[in-house]
Amino acid sequence: MGGIVEDAEQGTGAGKPQGAGTQTLLRGLTLLNCVAEGVCDVKGIAARLGTPRSTTHRMLVSLVAEGYLHHIPYKGYLLGPKLIQLGMKALEQRPLVAVARPHIEALAKATGDTVHLGVEEHDEVFYLDKIPGTRGLEMRSRTGQRMPIASTGLGKALMLGMSPARWAALHALTCPPNLPADRPRPADWPLFEAQLNRYVAQGWAMDLEENELGIRCVSAPVRDGRNLVVAAVSVASAVPYMPDDRMATLGPLVRAAAEAISKELGWTTP
Repeated sequence: MGGIVEDAEQGTGAGKPQGAGTQTLLRGLTLLNCVAEGVCDVKGIAARLGTPRSTTHRMLVSLVAEGYLHHIPYKGYLLGPKLIQLGMKALEQRPLVAVARPHIEALAKATGDTVHLGVEEHDEVFYLDKIPGTRGLEMRSRTGQRMPIASTGLGKALMLGMSPARWAALHALTCPPNLPADRPRPADWPLFEAQLNRYVAQGWAMDLEENELGIRCVSAPVRDGRNLVVAAVSVASAVPYMPDDRMATLGPLVRAAAEAISKELGWTTP
């Protein structure tokens, strides 16, 4: 990183105190955080860092030269293209299943119920992971399976991050004209739309036997550093274990687990 790297190298070989290079590197990272938080002028950054303006300016020039910052005359400094590239690499190197696994295992242990992790793929839910519950229940979900979005808890949680303009089309896919009358299906469209609007407001969703008779679930969306919904988590169990009052209690718990995964993917609370 230009002059910052040079300072770090000098810290080990030019008579500077041990750790000076690390201090300089951390100061550069703090500077980047300042810019990310909207402090974009030399005076403000120097005040936040507690460094002279001349030193601050020298660091800024080095970071601009390396692409970590971008300078707009008379306006100040912005995050640069190198950080965008690094951010994308960070996303690629954080496999969703590996990040989510400890959280969904903890959720399964805390509830005793089956926990799922899924993503959207071609207007369907694709099940990435499943932690069986301890109640001895069998349900048809399995890792690698695909199911309709609008009738599943995972799918509804994924829909919370979509434009409402997509909701009707996804609902229609779940209710084809030739669907047998005895097959599970979501609520009719006006009620379904009202349900989703309520789920958006509370941050978690429910499946009330709309995908599999006898099975209810509570779900919540997982977001990444761009605040985009990239996955969903659900807790599922048989109706006797999922009365309305327990589902209301589980909702915030599932949402908290989804948010913990989201934070590891770079999401921050708005």
